[in-house]
Amino acid sequence: MRGKRAAAHADPADPPRRRGNKQRGQGTWAMDRLPVAGVVGRSSGQIHLQVLEHSSGTELRSLGEAASEPGSVFNTDEWRGYNWVEESGRTHKTVCHTPGVREWARDDDGDGVRAVHVNTIEGLWTGLRNFVRPFRGLNKEYLSQYLVVFELAHNLKEVLPDLIRMMLRSFTSKPT
Repeated sequence: MRGKRAAAHADPADPPRRRGNKQRGQGTWAMDRLPVAGVVGRSSGQIHLQVLEHSSGTELRSLGEAASEPGSVFNTDEWRGYNWVEESGRTHKTVCHTPGVREWARDDDGDGVRAVHVNTIEGLWTGLRNFVRPFRGLNKEYLSQYLVVFELAHNLKEVLPDLIRMMLRSFTSKPT
């Protein structure tokens, strides 16, 4: 028989089960809310994901500069962690998600296409959550390996015969 929902839990030594780490603020490795940063190429469709120690501008800068060329256009929200973008030789366009303003997409050049948005990366995060959901919790030590598999599957778009050969070779090779 199932218990009632929201029933009082009398024993303070045995608190009710809680789901997820609901601490507020930016996540860090130490507090077990791992920040995952990502870059999506609008024209190429290629992605690059990385687990960070902290969600700081310094760590985001190293990922962003490694994944793009100077002169690239970065579309982000207005979070201060992206302040490095313009000084790195890249164009920075932002949308404002602040309550009361809530701008999700903008047409800067007047052509009728709302080209400044972060919907591409937001959709990617949804796909990543759906990818890891069946695993029912991941050890933070292995999260980067799951990201590599997701990134590879997204970037390849098709399974090539060379990839199959490489995978089979690694499964059939004898350990030394």
